[in-house]
Amino acid sequence: MKIALGSDHCGFQLKKRMIPFLESLGCEMVDIGCYSEEQVDFPDIVQNVAKKIVTKECDRGIVFCGTGIGAAVAGNKIKGIRAAVCHDTYSAHQSVEHDNVNLMCVGGKIVSEWLAEDLIESFIKAKFSADEDFRRRVAKLDEMDNSFS
Repeated sequence: MKIALGSDHCGFQLKKRMIPFLESLGCEMVDIGCYSEEQVDFPDIVQNVAKKIVTKECDRGIVFCGTGIGAAVAGNKIKGIRAAVCHDTYSAHQSVEHDNVNLMCVGGKIVSEWLAEDLIESFIKAKFSADEDFRRRVAKLDEMDNSFS
């Protein structure tokens, strides 16, 4: 799986520590930044990560910011992105299985390194359900992307 990876300054340290873990899972990564703890605006990072997903250059994305909330808000503004804040393993896999989430947002100031590893593994290994109920609902989400201009 190819992952677009990004962080703002608040999530930089956790992102940096997760790169070897992602490699151990066999993931290929495109690191969008940031590359230091110098202040950066999370919407810029999320937009660049989302572009890699929407253009199919990457399969999914993970963004680390302070709480994950801002990144999820920014991600959900972009057509074709379904972003979720994940701070527990159930949400990390269920968001993909039921809602076909393609951008996981993690709070670098909230989540420990060991939990981040569990979240990432749950998110990466999850597959969108073949259940017709979930497929129908996600199709409606896709329609909502096109309902306002």
